[in-house]
Amino acid sequence: MKRAAAEILREYGPFPDAERINGVTYDGKKVWFATGDKLKALDPESGAIVRSIDVASDAGTAFDGEHLYQIGEDRIHKVDPSTGKVVATIPAPGNGGDSGLTWAEGSLWVGEYRAHKIHQIDPETGKVIRTIESKRVVTGVTWVDGELWHATWEGDEGDLLRIDPQTGDVLQELAMPSGVSGLESDGRGCFFCGGGSSGKIKAVRRPGYNHDKDTTVGK
Repeated sequence: MKRAAAEILREYGPFPDAERINGVTYDGKKVWFATGDKLKALDPESGAIVRSIDVASDAGTAFDGEHLYQIGEDRIHKVDPSTGKVVATIPAPGNGGDSGLTWAEGSLWVGEYRAHKIHQIDPETGKVIRTIESKRVVTGVTWVDGELWHATWEGDEGDLLRIDPQTGDVLQELAMPSGVSGLESDGRGCFFCGGGSSGKIKAVRRPGYNHDKDTTVGK
């Protein structure tokens, strides 16, 4: 399988008071990213920070259409974005070894970095429904159009991998110029990728998408 180079559409940051990007999600209009003690919202058109919420934000971030979910140490906090308040908390399946986080099909999907795993969990209880084994370390996680993608960060290198959700086999591989700490699709032709200690977010073209259609960042 050929390892293709990721096509970078745009780069955001670094941002004031955000030395690290730990997780990334998209709510249909804004890109939310975790910085350690705050969730910040980015307007992907202007590149401006438009919101900030105080919450422990050590790893992945997700959005279910109404609420944000944020990993803080060994817990996942459910956050009301309108008020910034934590409305519920569940245990994270990796007991502090958790990485990426996304929402799909009524469930949360949680990466476990060193275990090379992605867990589907009940968003109300944290109970593990099933576990997918990957061949690589797992950082960010996202589902889009039935495709499961996850990011990696090994040494100074990073990749975006599309994997078979049954076998964990790598089906497609995009080489990133640096490690990826968070991953989310815009549901169309773009991935948003956190850059860890670089403090930057990269927008990457999603392969196989009809880019004659509109995307969040551009064509």
